[in-house]
Amino acid sequence: MRHRIRQYSIGSLIVFFAALLLASVAPARDGDSATGVQPGQSLGIATIPNLRDLGGYETRDGKTIKSGLVYRSNQLSGITPEDMQELAGLGLQGAYDLRTTAERETRPEELPPGVDYIVVDVLADSPQAGPAQLEKLMSDPAAANSELGGGKVEEGFRESYREFVSLPSAQREFARLFRDLANDSKLPAVFHCTTGKDRTGWAAAALMTLLGVPEETVYRDYLRSNDYILPAYQGAIDGFEAAGGDENIPKAILGVKKEYLDAAFDEMENRYGSIENYFAKGLGIDAEGQDALRSMFLAD
Repeated sequence: MRHRIRQYSIGSLIVFFAALLLASVAPARDGDSATGVQPGQSLGIATIPNLRDLGGYETRDGKTIKSGLVYRSNQLSGITPEDMQELAGLGLQGAYDLRTTAERETRPEELPPGVDYIVVDVLADSPQAGPAQLEKLMSDPAAANSELGGGKVEEGFRESYREFVSLPSAQREFARLFRDLANDSKLPAVFHCTTGKDRTGWAAAALMTLLGVPEETVYRDYLRSNDYILPAYQGAIDGFEAAGGDENIPKAILGVKKEYLDAAFDEMENRYGSIENYFAKGLGIDAEGQDALRSMFLAD
């Protein structure tokens, strides 16, 4: 029997805690601008703490992912005017929003003028529970501990990560994202979900793997979301714990764990055998399209 956690998708779990966060995101800056930022490091824009350049990483054959072309991020909402100026300085052509309808309605997109906004709802085909249902549950810590504790959140996330590979909507929308990223007229671009760690995490991991970045580097980049997201939500975590909730529940929801990404790669390998076959058969991006991505993003 499946745990009832499957009532609560990644989207509905995240949107609840995003509502708790409101405008309280103000983590320490990790740098004043993109200049001098190390691979995987936040750009230091306080209200967009998980905004990071995918560039700078080395591949197994000695090439390097070009910087300044594609960025991964948490939601682009609740941005201060000062931080919006910094975002505008990236010269973005497009912003790809991987969030669900409920997430987009709760925190509408905010972008600099002239940036194309593209919705790529990868979880459109996944059952969604309304935030109101989750809010009722989370207001009763004992019920939340029973419903979501004891590894149930982790199980739900593992299943959702498998959906990033298996859902028709995920295949369709990730295909659109990657095809657009191979088009220089659409770059620089940013892709994001709410916290920039799950749907965004898989998109970044899949692209980096296709480009030839070593597995340990892919996982290190993925896990760095914990450095930028968990501190931003610490107030919500503390409030839930103070009311009698198990702090491991919001940490499992708002953070990332190696086992989550393991599940997506396992699903990909079981279905397709390799990252190249995933792009070819799962996303419909053939060898020519894959080479276009490599040509676009790799430098000797």
